[in-house]
Amino acid sequence: MNRREAIESAVRILAPRIPRHEFEAVTEHALSSRGLHAASPETAAWLSLTAYIRHRLTDYDSLLDEGYDVESARFFVLDDMNATLEQWGSPRRVVEEE
Repeated sequence: MNRREAIESAVRILAPRIPRHEFEAVTEHALSSRGLHAASPETAAWLSLTAYIRHRLTDYDSLLDEGYDVESARFFVLDDMNATLEQWGSPRRVVEEE
């Protein structure tokens, strides 16, 4: 199994009901991010999935623009992120320490 297939498989396990266009975006991010190149496919998939949700589906970036620090902005979007993960059938949730 090549890296793309391994990441796609991990995303399917982490978010079995993720919409197709978002599946593609998460997979592409996991493959193209230099910071995730050395990560295991499972870790790359999880970090890409949570980053996608945080930046695309919550008010995270708006909170940063309003002057909130990263830690506070992450706290305020935590419930929204976990609601999306639940909607997508994910067995995992984001916790504050992440």
